[in-house]
Amino acid sequence: MDFSGTWKIYSEENLEAFLREIGAPEMIVKMRKEIKPVIVIERNGKDITFTMKTPTCTKVNSCSIGEESEMTTLDGRKIKCTVREEDGKLITESDKFTSVREIQGDDMVEVSAFSPLRSRRNWQQP
Repeated sequence: MDFSGTWKIYSEENLEAFLREIGAPEMIVKMRKEIKPVIVIERNGKDITFTMKTPTCTKVNSCSIGEESEMTTLDGRKIKCTVREEDGKLITESDKFTSVREIQGDDMVEVSAFSPLRSRRNWQQP
């Protein structure tokens, strides 16, 4: 499945509780209530670049499918995670959470889980 392109969030479920549970600072939780980020996903073979853009910052993270990488969260924390593909889904796993992205029609749906809490974000291409 090709996730490449520019995606903008148009709806979110349970994001505040999820962010608090994984330890995001309250400033980020409040910011995310007001700001809908844009993500640009670029792929070249096994290499993927995720560029998250908000009015206050831009974060760029790169990885290779199946290899552990260090990524930086919007609040500057470093996390180690592995991105893999399975059944047309793009799955990111870290010691804190799992995020599953899949294409449903014209949308990209992302479900993040931190046992047992789940958050869902729906993205569309502008």
